[in-house]
Formats: sequence, C-alpha cells, structure tokens
Amino acid sequence: MAQPRLTDFFARRRPGLRAVPPRVKQAWRTPSPAKPAPGAPARTPGSSRKRARPPAEPARDHPAPPARRRLRLPADAVSGPTAPAALAAPADPTVPADPTAPAALAAPADPADPTVPADPTAPAVLAVPGSPEQASLSAGLQPCLATPEKKTSSKVTFSELKSCLQRARELGARAQELRASAQRKDAGEPSVLEDQGHPAGPCGEKAPAYQRFHALAQPGPPGLVLPYKYQVLAEMFRSMDAIVGLLYNRSETVTFAKVKQGVQDMMRKRFEERNVGQIRTVYPTSYRFRQERNIPTFKDGVKRSDYQLTIEPLLDHEAGSTAPQLTASHLLQRRRLFSQNLEKRVREHHRAFLASLNPPVVVPEDQLTRWHPRFNVDSVPDIEPAELPQPPTREKPATAQEVLARARGLLSPRMEKALSDLAQRTAKPSSPGSPGSASLATPPATPPAALKGVSQDLLERIRCKEAQKQLAQMTRRPEQEQRLQRLQRLPELARLLRSIFVSERKPALPMDVACSRLLGSYSVALSPGEMEKHVHLLSELLPDWLSLHRVRADAYLKLDKAADLAGVLTRLACLARAEGAL
Repeated sequence: MAQPRLTDFFARRRPGLRAVPPRVKQAWRTPSPAKPAPGAPARTPGSSRKRARPPAEPARDHPAPPARRRLRLPADAVSGPTAPAALAAPADPTVPADPTAPAALAAPADPADPTVPADPTAPAVLAVPGSPEQASLSAGLQPCLATPEKKTSSKVTFSELKSCLQRARELGARAQELRASAQRKDAGEPSVLEDQGHPAGPCGEKAPAYQRFHALAQPGPPGLVLPYKYQVLAEMFRSMDAIVGLLYNRSETVTFAKVKQGVQDMMRKRFEERNVGQIRTVYPTSYRFRQERNIPTFKDGVKRSDYQLTIEPLLDHEAGSTAPQLTASHLLQRRRLFSQNLEKRVREHHRAFLASLNPPVVVPEDQLTRWHPRFNVDSVPDIEPAELPQPPTREKPATAQEVLARARGLLSPRMEKALSDLAQRTAKPSSPGSPGSASLATPPATPPAALKGVSQDLLERIRCKEAQKQLAQMTRRPEQEQRLQRLQRLPELARLLRSIFVSERKPALPMDVACSRLLGSYSVALSPGEMEKHVHLLSELLPDWLSLHRVRADAYLKLDKAADLAGVLTRLACLARAEGAL
C-alpha cells in the first residue's frame, strides 16, 4: 500500500486547487545493450530500483564470450570508414570485432588494386583457410573494398605497419651493436666511442654530462682541477688505504676479497682488480702484492687451497723498533702523495697539449695556476692498469708438436705417426718480414676557407697575441685575479659614485655613507668591506679625480664633478685591459 503524500492531502482538503501530479524520475539511458525480455514485468514507480537480471540463455556447445565482447557498438561506429576493426568483422553479427586490433593483421593486400602493394614483411593472416574465421574475414573485407574511403584507410594502416616494422629493425640492429660492444669490452678490446676520444659508459654509451664536464662545474675560481675519473680513483685509494690499515693493524692477512667488499660498501661503486692495477700504476711503492694460498676463509665459494691476492702496505721500518702501524698521519701522507702523482700525470698531458698549439706555449711548472682554456681536462685518457701477480697455472700443451714431444715413447707408433702428420699440417711457415715503410711527412695545415686572402703575418701576430694572453691567464696568481675583477667593476662604480655626489650636492662625503649608497645601487651583492676596497683602489688609480682625506678617525671622499666622466671611464677601461694582458 502506497503511503499518501502531503500534497495529495492538501489537494483533497482544498477542492479549489488542482492536484499537482507527482514528478516522475526519468529513466537513465545506459549504454548497456541488454533489453528486457518480452515477458519481464515492467518497472513501476513504487517498485524497487534494482536492475532486473536478464533471463538465462540456453546452453550452448561452446562457452559464452567474455563480457567485454558482448557489448554492442552503435551501427555508425561499426560501419565507419575510419574504424580499423571493420577490416576484420567476425562471422557472428552480435559479436563485434575488437576496436583495438589493427586492420593490417587481418586484411591482406588487395590483388586487384595495384596501388596497395603486398608487404612481404607483414605478418600472415591469423585465419585458417576454410574455417569460419576465414569466412568472417572475407565478409568483412567485401564492404571495405567496395568504397574508396576504406581503401585509403587500409593504405594508411599498411604505411603505419611498415613504419613500425622499420622501427623494430632499427631497434634490433641497435641491440646487436650494444651486445657486440659488451662482448668486445669483456674481451678487453676498446669500444668505438673510446677510440674516437669520448669516454664510454658501462654499456658502450657516451659518459654522462656530469663526468664529461666535471671540471667546468667546480665551485670557486678555476684552478688545477683533476678529471672526474681521477678524483674517483683518488677516493678509491683513500677507502682502500683505510680498510687495509684497519686489517693490517690487527695483524690480519689482507686479501683482495675483503678490501673489495669494504670499498664497495664505503663508496657505493664497483671496485675491481683493474682499479687496483691503476692504483699500483700511480703509486707503485704503496703496496706489495702476492698470490698466496692456505689462507683461512669462511666462504663457500673459496677453498683454502685456492690462491688469493694478498695486499701488504709498504711502510718505513726502523731498526730495533716494533712492527710499524698504519696510523692516521701515514694515511694523510700517502693520500697527499697519490694526489700529487695524479696531478703530475695531468700536467704531462697538459704539456703535450701546449706543445701542439700554433704557436707552441711553454709555461714553467712552478708558475702554472690553471689549465689552458681550450684544454679539456675530463678527456684525459684513463690510467693504464699495472699487472698484478697471477696464480700459477699448470703448463698445458697448446699444439700437437708439444703433445708429441711429451708423449714420445708412451704412445703406439700409429698414434705417433698421426700426431706428427697433424703437427706438420698445422705448422705455418714464417712469413718474411715486410720492409719498413718510410713514414709519410704530414702536409702543412691549410688555412680554412674563411681566412682565405688574409695575410699570414697578420694571422701570426694574432696567434702570438692570443698565446700571450692565455699564458698570462694560466700563470696569474689568485691575488692578481681578484685585483683584475675589481678593475673590471670600477667603471660602473665610478659612474654611480659621481651620480651620488651630484644628488647629495656636497663637496665631500664620509666613506661609510658613500659605500652604503654604492651597495644599494650596484647590481652585484658585495660586503661593505669589499666595497671599501674598491673605493680605495679607485682613489689610488685616479687621485686627481677622487681623493681620500682622513679627519681624525673618519675618512672622507672628495670628487671632482667638473671632470669629464667619459674620459675617466676610458682611463679605467685601459688600466683594466693592460692589467689583464700581464
């Protein structure tokens, strides 16, 4: 029994008013293709809002398709010319084709249309001839081949498939190149990128930018910065020295396996025997390496009878004293020596680079404060690893001649004859040495096309001036660099100082007041002490324009307002240029 509503009650009590019909909620139109059965009861406003379940279908021989494929698409979406699924319409009209399936997998090239070539690299049609799938494919292809719009869509689909196949071939070729480079690296051969001068990564790729431009990203003024790989090697030596010292001070046998695990835990980087060989190349007198066995180990993969690489630090041992210890002072001294040896190696490459310039530049080693501007520090070649002691191996015969020499008298005559024949066939006559060819003289460097017609004397003078400028830059001390920076700032500060005196309308200003006004107007953030040094330098260079007067404990500035400001700025620029050329 339906409950009466309040509006119906008032409508009955007041007969003059017309009863308002109750609002009927419109039924939502869902995209579900399910329709109520003819015998299903219709929904009433007072009934439950639950959706009625469709009646169970009769049993079939094959299982029902999944729910995703039971959805019915609109007629225009199924028969549209741009739908890729139209090329592969199934036999069952109630089961539409998958819209995400590409048409190229089910639509072969039309033999009657010469504009659509058959792609030999395209995958074969998945339908078997004579099957219901083949009939459905033919039924789906007939309406598609009937209109030119659908032929155009098939052409576009085939072009897309060809581009995808081309991309797959390129990726496959790239994978083969990476695999071949990895095999060459395992075999010890340098990769192509290393031959070209670019540092290669772990998979033969170019090293990341933070390694290739490490020297350019260092804070502070430029100096004798080591390459990134050299700094990593120095950090490895520091970690290795700390672990070796810890084990050596406990009178424990130091093996490479223990040091490797400790260094990798400290640096979070791989540490191999190659890195130990590099450390030995840079600092040969740091350790003594030996191959020993019968060392107690607690690992399943290492036997007691196996040879292991042992490491022993070389320390100064005084006569009559106890066994030396690897103390903190020893660690600091060894670390400093290792860094100096690395810097010497970079200096050698830098000296070779300066000798290859035109004209060559010669810089004394004690006056070198920074590298040449065009010297790429991070492109310095890696350090060649030194040979480490290898475990003794048993002698194995490599040729049939050696086997025959050892087995002489132990084999039957027939076997000896077979081995002798094999030795004669495998023996290769030594080829005569090829005569040494005379080295060809390198042709003189030809000037580029942009400098064609320019006097060679002018080019030589420009090169000499540029070499002198770079030499002065490489030998400049930090104090001179700081003075040069102040000289470059003086023209702007002189212009601001004159405007301050003009606005104040005073013949003299205290030093602190002038510095505070300059700090508020200058674009670079400087401290008050640094700004005062700039003002003192300006008064030293131009005493006739800016004079400094001390009255008791205070300092006052007096400026000549009648002087030409353009001439003052020109003089300051000339002084800065002359200082930079020194």
